[in-house]
Amino acid sequence: MILIADGGSTKADWICLDMAGNQVFKTRTNGLNPEILNAEAVLHRIQENNEISSCKDQVTQVYFYGAGCGTERLTTLLTSIFESFFKNAKVVVKEDTFAAVYAVTNKPGIVCILGTGSNSCYFDGEDVDVRVPSLGYILMDEASGNYFGKKLIQDYYYSKMPKKAAELFEKQFDLDADTIKRNIYKEENPNAYLATFAEFLLKNERTAYFNKVLRKGIVEFFKNRVLTYNESEEVPVHFVGSIAFFGKDIIEDVANYYRVVLGKVVRRPIDGLIDYHREKLALEKI
Repeated sequence: MILIADGGSTKADWICLDMAGNQVFKTRTNGLNPEILNAEAVLHRIQENNEISSCKDQVTQVYFYGAGCGTERLTTLLTSIFESFFKNAKVVVKEDTFAAVYAVTNKPGIVCILGTGSNSCYFDGEDVDVRVPSLGYILMDEASGNYFGKKLIQDYYYSKMPKKAAELFEKQFDLDADTIKRNIYKEENPNAYLATFAEFLLKNERTAYFNKVLRKGIVEFFKNRVLTYNESEEVPVHFVGSIAFFGKDIIEDVANYYRVVLGKVVRRPIDGLIDYHREKLALEKI
């Protein structure tokens, strides 16, 4: 059996296929970002999933595409964890940008991720080129869930959020200062915690304030993660992730402003990954 996973900081989607490419099951674990979690926490999150644990000895291949897997050290760490758990499997760990690429295109293009975190890469039709490594949620991640979460909290505390929005924000979230600081500085996955506040921006009726916040973040992302590629004048720019999906209208406006050709906008790459690996299986049988 083959296990395929698209792993973000908040959650990881898993698909199990048999060797004929048929789906055995689909499941989800909490996020497995090795930049945020230690080895023990990663292993525990896999072990507590009954569907994965019950078939671990039958799995012969594991393909994990994850946030936080952009350096050799963290890729090696995650590979060793998976190899210790899936003892009979060949394990391949790649950065989540590869999953995004495989999900949206097999032709040259720029592929962007706007989820809990953010990133971009250039795909030449064969190889993935991440020219600016992501330094994570503190230093980068423009237009990501945690970026917008931080912005909303800041605007609320600095009294920059409109009164009606602030009242609604108070009803939907625990905004006690001690609670926020504990979750950011003491608990696991502070980036995923911050990203939960972004739901307020995306799931409420759009106002001028919400549009302004969204547009500012997306413009920053285009400037730092799209326009820096010279190829942005020549190839389509694709987007993957929940933030991209819910903010598609503003992405379209910003892309038009910068005369960028917008390609696909996909909420979750896991379905595209299934097709990619089914094609690989079919080619292996030829």
